[in-house]
Amino acid sequence: MRRLRQLAERTPADRERYVDLLRAVAITAVVLGHWAVAVVGHDAAGRPTGRSALPDLPWAYPLTWLVQVMPVFFVVGGFANAASLAARRARGGDAADWLLDRSARLVRPTTVLVLVLAAGALVARLAGVDPSLTRTVVWFATVPLWFLAAYLLVVPLTPLTYALHRRYGLAVPLAFAALVGLGDLARLADRPGLAVGNYLFGWLAVHQLGYAWYDARRGVGLRFPPTRRLGWTLLLGGLATLVALTTVGPYPISMINIPGERLDNAAPPSLALLVLATTQVGLVMVLRGPAERWLRRPGPWQAVIAVNAVVLTVFLWHLSAAILLVGGLDAVGLLPTPPVGSPAWFAWRVPWLLMLSVVLAVLVAVFGPVEARTGRRPVRASKGRRPARGEPTARPRPPQRHDGPGPRGPGTGPDSRDPDAGPGSRDRPARRHPPPRIRAALAVVGFVAVVAALAVNAVTPRHAAEPLGLPVPALLTYLVGAGVLRLLREWPGTRDPTPPGSPR
Repeated sequence: MRRLRQLAERTPADRERYVDLLRAVAITAVVLGHWAVAVVGHDAAGRPTGRSALPDLPWAYPLTWLVQVMPVFFVVGGFANAASLAARRARGGDAADWLLDRSARLVRPTTVLVLVLAAGALVARLAGVDPSLTRTVVWFATVPLWFLAAYLLVVPLTPLTYALHRRYGLAVPLAFAALVGLGDLARLADRPGLAVGNYLFGWLAVHQLGYAWYDARRGVGLRFPPTRRLGWTLLLGGLATLVALTTVGPYPISMINIPGERLDNAAPPSLALLVLATTQVGLVMVLRGPAERWLRRPGPWQAVIAVNAVVLTVFLWHLSAAILLVGGLDAVGLLPTPPVGSPAWFAWRVPWLLMLSVVLAVLVAVFGPVEARTGRRPVRASKGRRPARGEPTARPRPPQRHDGPGPRGPGTGPDSRDPDAGPGSRDRPARRHPPPRIRAALAVVGFVAVVAALAVNAVTPRHAAEPLGLPVPALLTYLVGAGVLRLLREWPGTRDPTPPGSPR
């Protein structure tokens, strides 16, 4: 608590606290939503199995317009990525430095999950467990990685897409939305292969809205002023459009995929999901004023800081918590399996959610420190660039920075000590960095390898006989990509020299 109070007190006055709240709320909503609709039963062999209750609850389809909050996360991601990129450049860094910062925040906690699952699958294999059963368990635990892969695909494109935004403004997300619409037409024409690009174009369109919010916050361009009037316009106009698209139009009401629907709204993103994103942005703008006043209070702001410090860990491990709880209850013969939609099923939601929260809290206590420690000493700007003649050598005060998916602690700075330094280190010649373009290219290669590995795991059948739970080629590709990113981050002398207390 003392640490939280210190971080809260050191929060810069100009920090957009609402962004941090939205990130925490979005991930919490995803976690609770997955848990709430979980249906647990037994297969023919008497083993626990699970699925979503949504197909059996059509009356709940409109509720997905509220609980499908991944668009909010991508909007927040756009804001945070633009802010942190601008701050990195203000300290003399480049795109490669920024990408490596992002990789530390996103890839390190993910690597822990991947390694733990692979190790657990190996132990199960040595114990004689059927590999297809192990794969099913690991597949379920890695469902969150499918969404993370989409976000990791968007992040390396930030320097390019933010530059496009600065030049063309809201024309960029409109162009991406048009491409999504073409992909939807291809799906309606039974050519789903032509809509694969929607996975990229859809989330890029939403991500661009975060750039507009960031620039408006800084008073640059004012292409997207976050006023209540505009918020009400987007909210009401978006709702009307959604009703039209899902009643007269070809889109399903549910914004979460339902088996058997002709079109899926979430995977890949559809035009209807982009309209939902616009609607949710309107709601976010309407609620911004009251939320910001609430966040000025110490208690709420400390809670937001605490959640954001481990928000990715919460997201990555929330289905593993469900697996552990179901396995434990089944082992002692106390696993309830009431019919979906029955009074007993709804009554079971309360203790179910409470017990899952306890299990997840234990997992976060174990694995959360990996995320909380990540990025306290982010990658330093390349040393190859020298100030031009007449250029001031003093580092200017960087703009407000928002790290995503969670803050490292508002107003905190990294440890400026060089971990590679030691007795006589000043006498050793420093190892030279790879050229900036090479570093940037290698960073992108690392991201691509990680994304490709997560995508392969997602499309591999859940009953495939995988001895390590994850497809071996995907696991190796992931480790190579993560290793490249770590090598670039840990290059001797590449620590950020920003002094503690500087705004990040």
